[in-house]
Amino acid sequence: MNKDIDSKLLNDMRDLAPDFVKYGEHILFGEVWRDPTLTSKERSLSTLSALISIGNTEQMPFHLQLAKKNGVTEKEMIALITYMAFYVGWPKAAAALNIVGKQ
Repeated sequence: MNKDIDSKLLNDMRDLAPDFVKYGEHILFGEVWRDPTLTSKERSLSTLSALISIGNTEQMPFHLQLAKKNGVTEKEMIALITYMAFYVGWPKAAAALNIVGKQ
């Protein structure tokens, strides 16, 4: 996992469910995110799209930070959210824009 981007929630989870965190660090971020088929930027855009689609705003701040580290610009994030509004609904896109605006 990217050690520069860590959250209090992840640290709290480590105490509660250490295996869950281990799988995320070693399988999701250690193997899946490192597969060379997609770039890190493409993975970040895909992840943000999925989170917007399901209305998962809890995970958005972490993945917005990661997206920035992976080269996604704020302009690209806003364009993605605007595009997603027409496919997943205006309220979900507006919620995502509110989070981008707070960062």
